[in-house]
Amino acid sequence: MVIFSVYVVNKAGGLIYQYDNYVPRAEAEKTFSFPLDLVLKHHDEKVIVSFGQRDGIRVGHAVLSINGVDVMGKNTGEGKDILEYLRDANNYPVSIRFGRARLSSNEKLMLASMFHSLFAIGSQLSPDVGSSGIEMLETDVFKLHCFQTLTGEMVCELFDQNLKGALEVAEKAGNFGAGS
Repeated sequence: MVIFSVYVVNKAGGLIYQYDNYVPRAEAEKTFSFPLDLVLKHHDEKVIVSFGQRDGIRVGHAVLSINGVDVMGKNTGEGKDILEYLRDANNYPVSIRFGRARLSSNEKLMLASMFHSLFAIGSQLSPDVGSSGIEMLETDVFKLHCFQTLTGEMVCELFDQNLKGALEVAEKAGNFGAGS
């Protein structure tokens, strides 16, 4: 069982606590010749692929390193803008590692607030009075379990697909509220 992340969200939808246990893995590393056949763009202080999936490189993947040197946001290890660096034919051949970048603090705040809103909408749309809202969100990679405490805070945990072990841990933690 792997716990990827834990979020604690207050009644107003603000993020109180967040713990990341997930280390993004490099999805693909490839050596390119000039011109680069992927379209890259700046997005939220990162350089991401916006067009041109191939060889395990997907749209939305971020540039993690160039020639074995980790990038720092939109800049190379030497401080040059990544897009400017890749426009120069003298820098080729170049080895670029792509993968899913870590979420920034601002992105984590937005996700917590957004899930709190979905949780509230789900509890209001329910035909049963006193519904506890969204308790589980399932994808092909992870499951998000959400428990509401008696004081109104939400504890959201991202688990891997081995749900049985994860639920045993959650049950040992105790009763989280009326809907549990």
